[in-house]
Amino acid sequence: MILELTKYNIFGAFFIAFAVSLLMTPVAIWLAPKIHAMDIPKARGMHNKPMPRFGGMAIYLGTMCSLLYFLHGNENLPAILTGGTLIYVLGAADDIVKGGLDARLKFACQIAIAVLMYFMGLRIEFITNYFAGGGHWQFGTAVCFLVTVLWIVGITNTINLIDGLDGLASGVAAIAALSIAYVAYIHGDRYGMMVVCLGMMALAGGSLGFLPYNFYPAKLFMGDSGSLFLGFMIAIFAVISPLKRSTFIAVIVPVLVLGIPIFDTVLAIIRRVLSGKPIMSPDKEHLHHHLMKLGYGQRRAVLMIYGISMIMGMAAVLVSRELYKDAAVLIFTAMLYIYVFLTDQNHKVPTIKSQDVKPVKKKKKQ
Repeated sequence: MILELTKYNIFGAFFIAFAVSLLMTPVAIWLAPKIHAMDIPKARGMHNKPMPRFGGMAIYLGTMCSLLYFLHGNENLPAILTGGTLIYVLGAADDIVKGGLDARLKFACQIAIAVLMYFMGLRIEFITNYFAGGGHWQFGTAVCFLVTVLWIVGITNTINLIDGLDGLASGVAAIAALSIAYVAYIHGDRYGMMVVCLGMMALAGGSLGFLPYNFYPAKLFMGDSGSLFLGFMIAIFAVISPLKRSTFIAVIVPVLVLGIPIFDTVLAIIRRVLSGKPIMSPDKEHLHHHLMKLGYGQRRAVLMIYGISMIMGMAAVLVSRELYKDAAVLIFTAMLYIYVFLTDQNHKVPTIKSQDVKPVKKKKKQ
């Protein structure tokens, strides 16, 4: 029997995912060293001691337990569970294997999982001609296949690539999920997006249940098992709306909400191609690294990116309601902040240091 999707179930999905994730995170901290899922400090890392990196287990269990309870009987649930589990296992293997999996193997596995989702019915078949007031830009089979695979693989990796500071990836993913959930709730009756709303609330609950242990100073990392899972779930929920007329909203909203990680990812790809480095090679030129160089510290850098992500989330809500001018102002504001962060290389946050001052001796009067 399919459970009726009411506002009580939607909030219930959030709280169940939050509670399970919150309870399972300490278990992940205990389990990580036993299975060798530890992050060893590297030159580009932000920590100087080994850290557990198996927090993705808590996010996965919290989200999946909630979806299993509230979406049982839904026709898309088998694909969601299969894809989410496979991408989690891939990330967990990378967390456990010493030195991590080969980047090419990981990428090939991601493509294979995206192809499987296509054949299980999660596809972007056309884009609604939204601005013209109706009609569709219909995709042929080949284009549909290519767009779907590129979409899933691309969005999956956006969260993974920004996972560089304590609490950054989980917080940005939660903001994105809550923004998409709100858009889906607004258009739920018109476009049949209540399933998307519930799924995103569950994902937000899983992320926020993990965040207290991951925010600076972190007690553990989510690892690839968490970051790949979060990105993948956002990607596939964007294309499962029952009424395909919502395809434009379903696609453009995640792009805007994930504007910061997508922008950061595109810049990273361009930067590495121009320098002749492999696209998947790590560096210290991401937006959060620039904020750290400016002297803001992990906590402030993460909060600043949260703020920009919230601005982009609100812009996505406005776009979904056809308030394009209002959304453009918010997007422009976010771009201004990013420009400042990426170009003001010489600015340093002033620090005040106390020093011992020797008292001045008064000269004796002759």
